[in-house]
Amino acid sequence: MDRIINKLTDQLAQKPKTLFLIDSLGALLTAQFLFIILQNFSPYIGMPKTVLNLLWWAAVCFFFYSAFCFLFLKEKWAFFIRLVSIANALYCLLTLAFLFMHYKELTHLGLAYFIVETAIISVLVYIELKVSAKI
Repeated sequence: MDRIINKLTDQLAQKPKTLFLIDSLGALLTAQFLFIILQNFSPYIGMPKTVLNLLWWAAVCFFFYSAFCFLFLKEKWAFFIRLVSIANALYCLLTLAFLFMHYKELTHLGLAYFIVETAIISVLVYIELKVSAKI
């Protein structure tokens, strides 16, 4: 597994722009999921709409940041990758805090969704930090 991660981070270090594309598409996907949940399935998730709305805004901001970096950034890749990785890590911590705060209201589906989302973003943070160290 470590060999796969190293190969992936080596490739992304050669083309850091790709990492911003991946991050922006992931943030867009997260925002879409949160919007759908916010609009239609909030009772089946158990997370208050205000929390879903806050997480949605964060995902939208991350999408625009990463898309902007993908489209316009020409240098200082490592700095901007570190910045987005820190933001992603803070998003994960915020999500975990909301999971603890609203644990009693969460359904199994809601708990599963947010745990899987946090795990995926955590892997992305790990990859982003490794790539930024290689640039």
